[in-house]
Parts: sequence; structure tokens; C-alpha cells
Amino acid sequence: MSILKRPAKPSAIAIDGPAASGKSTIGELLARRLGYLYLDTGAMYRAVTWVALEQGIDISNDEEEEAITALAERVEINITRPTVDDGRQYTVHANGEDVTWQIRRPEVDANVSPVSAYPGVRQALTEQQRRIGRRGRIVMMGRDIGTVVLPEADLKIYLAATAEERAHRRYQEILERGEEADYEKVLSAIRRRDEIDSEREAAPLRPADDAIIIDTTGLSIAEVLIKVEELV
Repeated sequence: MSILKRPAKPSAIAIDGPAASGKSTIGELLARRLGYLYLDTGAMYRAVTWVALEQGIDISNDEEEEAITALAERVEINITRPTVDDGRQYTVHANGEDVTWQIRRPEVDANVSPVSAYPGVRQALTEQQRRIGRRGRIVMMGRDIGTVVLPEADLKIYLAATAEERAHRRYQEILERGEEADYEKVLSAIRRRDEIDSEREAAPLRPADDAIIIDTTGLSIAEVLIKVEELV
């Protein structure tokens, strides 16, 4: 009599997709259920962006690429499990400072895509991400995980949604933090970020050839999580 073995769970899971497509929420919930490490690579680019803004670097000026790349190479970024019970999914430290909520501010939303498009910045952070990812038992999310950072990932998922749906999610997120927000401005920032992310020369946003695409438009968190868990 043959014994059918249950397939092993994928050790490295890559979740990609555009801004506010649900990557962060789904990735964190999935990692928790699997007992895996959760790594939001976007937080690293956001941290570099926040530090650059704090230092007064003009991100809109392409001549500042060298300065921002040098910053990415020297800034100390540490992502850990939540250290404060305030609804955060993880804690982000940049040079020892807790910047978990600062990196979610509208000015970071508006500037992170140009920063992440710089080849030098991507190289500096990608190497760190690869070293962590190759340890296995990890859910890593971003925009180029399945295509560049972990092309050998066991399971690749690409979450998509309309720009309007994603802008509404980001708008509600800002309001729930007690901050002011303008939906039209949030939508404009989402569309601009999509354009930059998709057209950049270094690791453009696109699904990996072997990624499974899930459209999250109109779906609840629970519904998306069910689809992802079925794939796992």
C-alpha cells in the first residue's frame, strides 16, 4: 500500500504588488499563521526616504541620486516584531529611532518611488533582503521579490487591485490614525507611484512569470487570506 505524503509547505513565499494592494496585511497574517518571519521590504525603502527628507535632501532633484544612494549604504535599518501595542505590524528603526509611523506619512508616500528607483539604493537594500530570505521560513513582500530579490522562492503571489480601491484603503488608513487626508490627493499619489514603479529601469514592478495573480478589488482581508492559504 502506498503512503501519500502531504506536500511540504513552501519555505520562501514572495508577495508582490502595487501600493495598498493588501501585501502588508496579508503577508503579516500569513507569516503569523505559518510561524514564519515576516519581512516588508518596502519599509526599508520608506525608511531611507524618511531619513532623506529629514536631512533636507531634495528627492525631486535627480542630481541628489548619489547622496541618497550613499545614505542607503550607511543608514542602519532594523525591522523587528512590534515593540509597541498601537496597531503596528512591526517596528522599524532607522539609526536607532523608531520611525514605524513616520514612514507611512503622505510625504513619504509621495517620495518613496523615486528613491526606490535608484539602482544604487536598490542594490544596497536588495543584498540585505537576499541574505535574510535565503534562510527560509519567510514571507517577504515588496515589488520585486519574485522577480529580483528571491527569484527562487517556492511560492510567488502577486496581489492587484484598482487604483481607486487602493487609494480608498490608504485614505481610510490615514484617517484611522487621526490624521487629515484628501482622497483625490491620495489617489493622485497612488497613480504617480504606479507609473514610476512600473516604468523604472531598475527592477520594474511586474508579476514574475510564475507568480499567481490575485485581484483583491472588492475582497475582504479574510477572503484574500483564504485564497492565499489555499495556495500555500
